[in-house]
Amino acid sequence: MFQPTRDEARLFLFESWRKRRAGALLSPLEDLTAQLIDKHPEYHALFDDPERNQDKDFAPDGDVVNPFLHLMMHLTIEEQISIGQPHGIREQFARLTQKYQSEHEAQHAMMDCLGEMIWQAQRNKTAPDAAVYLSCLEQQ
Repeated sequence: MFQPTRDEARLFLFESWRKRRAGALLSPLEDLTAQLIDKHPEYHALFDDPERNQDKDFAPDGDVVNPFLHLMMHLTIEEQISIGQPHGIREQFARLTQKYQSEHEAQHAMMDCLGEMIWQAQRNKTAPDAAVYLSCLEQQ
């Protein structure tokens, strides 16, 4: 399993956006990443200036959303949907897409549940539990 460092993950986001803006050839994952950044115009200025923003910190309990975490969660959810794991994720995504009339907004709702699962795993010092995730999604 690939587990990039914080800096590697951020560099990937910056580089995907740079290549998109320059019209350079993108890998499929870079293209998906650039599409996600494009859907978040509130982050464009941040990604247009990597030197200034590479090391920017965001408090976990702050009022400002961490754009790096937000986009990486989008990528995680995209991967989950593409491989159908955890089992039932595609059905939940389809249901939420219909509910919100938007795949993007459905993913935002899914992020809340993904974050809850991760938070519980960290708090309990356990592995992430897909049942917690899916149960939360059912309540969305």
